[in-house]
Amino acid sequence: MKKILYLFFAAFLMNSCTNGFEEANVNPYEISDESLTQDFNHIGSFYPSLLSNIFGHQIEENLVAESYCDYMAPPSPFAGGVNNTTYYITWNTYWDRIYNNLMAPASQVIDIAEEGGYDVFVAWAKLIRILGMSRLTTYHGPVIYTTYGQTNSSYDSEETLYNAFFADLDEIQAVFAANEDYAGMKKFDASYSGDITNWEKLVNSMRLKLAIRISKVAPALAKAQGEKAIADPAGLIVSNDDNFNISLYGSDLYLSIICFQWNDTRMSAGMESFLVGLKDPRISKYFQPATNASLYADHPAYPYKGIRNGAYLVAKDDHTAFSMINSSFESITERPYMTASEVYFDLAEAALRGWEGAGDAQTNYEAGVRASFAQWGASGVDAYLADDTSKPIDYNDPVYSGTINDFTSRSTVTVKWNDADSNELKLEKIITQKWIAGFTNPNEPWADFRRTGYPKLPTVYKNDSNSDWGIIPANEWIKRMPFVNSERTSNPAGVAAAVATMKGGDLISTRLWWDTGNSNF
Repeated sequence: MKKILYLFFAAFLMNSCTNGFEEANVNPYEISDESLTQDFNHIGSFYPSLLSNIFGHQIEENLVAESYCDYMAPPSPFAGGVNNTTYYITWNTYWDRIYNNLMAPASQVIDIAEEGGYDVFVAWAKLIRILGMSRLTTYHGPVIYTTYGQTNSSYDSEETLYNAFFADLDEIQAVFAANEDYAGMKKFDASYSGDITNWEKLVNSMRLKLAIRISKVAPALAKAQGEKAIADPAGLIVSNDDNFNISLYGSDLYLSIICFQWNDTRMSAGMESFLVGLKDPRISKYFQPATNASLYADHPAYPYKGIRNGAYLVAKDDHTAFSMINSSFESITERPYMTASEVYFDLAEAALRGWEGAGDAQTNYEAGVRASFAQWGASGVDAYLADDTSKPIDYNDPVYSGTINDFTSRSTVTVKWNDADSNELKLEKIITQKWIAGFTNPNEPWADFRRTGYPKLPTVYKNDSNSDWGIIPANEWIKRMPFVNSERTSNPAGVAAAVATMKGGDLISTRLWWDTGNSNF
C-alpha cells in the first residue's frame, strides 16, 4: 500500500505545475551553496586538513629529523638493523605527504578563494604552504614551489626558493595587515581563533627563522630580512600566549602513538647526555624514568636512560625498559610549531650577528630559556641559568658489554652566559638551549645542527652508509635526504636539474645550500 501511494504521489508531482519547483523541493536538512558561502565553509573547511599535514609521522619524522637531531631513538632493529637511523635510507615519504596532502589541496583552495575574492583565505593558504615547504626543503634541498601546478613545473634552487618565500611573506603580511578586523577565519582557526594579529606575528617569526637559517650562506639577504621581521609593527611571537600550536584535531600525538601504542621509540642517548649532565628540570616534563634502576646506576639522582642513535641493536626487548616520553603526551591536543623560546633564541643569534633591533644576546638567550621552562611547566630556571659548572655527561649502554653504543660527550658546554666567551661559544650555548627547548618539533633543530654544528651531538654508533645513497665518514653526520624514488624514476630530468644547483650529487652526504661547512663567524 505504501509503495502504491508513493507512486501515485510521484506521478501527481510530475503532472503538476512546475512553478516554484526549486523552492518546493529544497531539502530543509541540506546545506545550501549560499549557506556554505555565507559561513565560509566552502573554503574554510579545507584548512584543518592543510594544517594537520604540515608535520610528519613515524617514517617521515621520527625516523628522520627526530633521530638525526638526537631527540628520540628506536629500540627496534628495523629492517635487520640497517635503516634510516644507521644511514641507509629505507623510508623517505615526507615529500609525498607535503605534495599530496598540502600543496595540491592548498592550490585548489587558493583557486576557490581567488575566484570568490577572499583575499585573507588566499593569504592564509599561501602561508600554510610556506610552513610546510620550508620544512620539506630542509630534507631535500631544491623543491618544486614557484612553478608548482604549472604544465612545465620545475625544481627551484634553494637560493630561488628562499627569495620566493620572502617575497610571498611580503604579500601575505600586506593582506593580513589590511584586514586585521576580518572575522572569516575564526570558525576554522584552532590556533588563534581567527585573530589575524597573531598570524601577523607568525609571519614575522617565520621570516626571522628563515633569515637565521640562511645567515651563513647569504648574510646580506639574511640580515635585511631578519631586520625587516624585527622592525615590523605587528611584532614577533615573544610570549607563550602567542605560540603557534597546531591542533591535533582529535588525533593522538604522533610521538605518543609510536611510543605507547607501538613501543617503537625511546629517549635518545643525546638527550640523556645533555639533560642529565646539565641537571635540566625539563627532563621530567619530557620523559619518564626508566623502569629498571640498574639502567641509570651511573647517575641515580636522574633515573632516565636513552638509546644511542644509530645504535647496534639485537632485539627490541633489550631496550624497551629505557625512558619513554612523559605520559602527559598521551592527552595533549595540540603540537607546537613556533614558540616564544625559539624566537628569543633566533634573536639572540641575530644579536651576535649584529642585526639591528635584535637587542642584547644574553637578554634574549635567558628569555628563551625562561620561556621554554614556562612552556613546559618546569621550575628552577634561576638556578639553572646560574649554573656554570654542570656539563653533558658521557654515555654508557648498560645492556651490552664492553663499549658497544657508548660514547664520550663531545660537548663541554655549560648553561650560564659569560660575556667574555667568544661568539662561537655563545652560539653553542644558544643553539644547545634552542635544541633542548624544541623537543617534539625536530625540524629546525636538525637544520641548526647541520648549519652550525651545535649542539655537539655524538656520531651514530653503527654507520651503514654506502654508495647506494652516499657515504658518511665515520666522524660526520647525514646531511640530507635523497629525492624520493618516484621523482627519480618519473622525473629524472627534473631531479638532474635540481642536483645541478647543489654542491654534490643526490646523496645523503651532500650539504644543503645553507649548510656551508664553514666557520659560523
